[in-house]
Amino acid sequence: MSDLKFDFKVDKAQKKVYITREFEADLDLVWDAFTQAELLDQWVAPAPFKARTKYMNFVVGGKRFYAMVSPEGQEGWIIQEYKSITPKTNFKLYNVFSDKDENPAPSGSDWDYSFHEEQGITTVSITIYNESLERMEKMIEMGFTEGFKASITNLEKLLALKRN
Repeated sequence: MSDLKFDFKVDKAQKKVYITREFEADLDLVWDAFTQAELLDQWVAPAPFKARTKYMNFVVGGKRFYAMVSPEGQEGWIIQEYKSITPKTNFKLYNVFSDKDENPAPSGSDWDYSFHEEQGITTVSITIYNESLERMEKMIEMGFTEGFKASITNLEKLLALKRN
């Protein structure tokens, strides 16, 4: 359906990105797509990149350590540390770039994901708070907006496959 909501707003003054997206899929399926490594790896990287999770422990205090891998095999590593989890409703994480040895960059971002289902449509609302305006501007400059939208297209395809 093309009338599904997709809002993407950047607020530089607050150092935040606000994303709201509706999916034609039930809450359980959408939740799993955001919280299971084997599903995340299928959609989170915008083509032609691939995501490869080294490990993921989806519990409070747990982490996901994964790479975005370019077609040439270059790896960009990311650490996500889970700060809170309310099953099927909300989870929060701290996201930071790192090297392959898990040495984090100096600053990262806090991500807050909320999930809600109504009549077979699941809405995901994401707020991303960046520790620095410089980091946020660099993220946007590196193509975060386009990349995120491409990832969401991947997710829609995955959800359609899982529904059928």
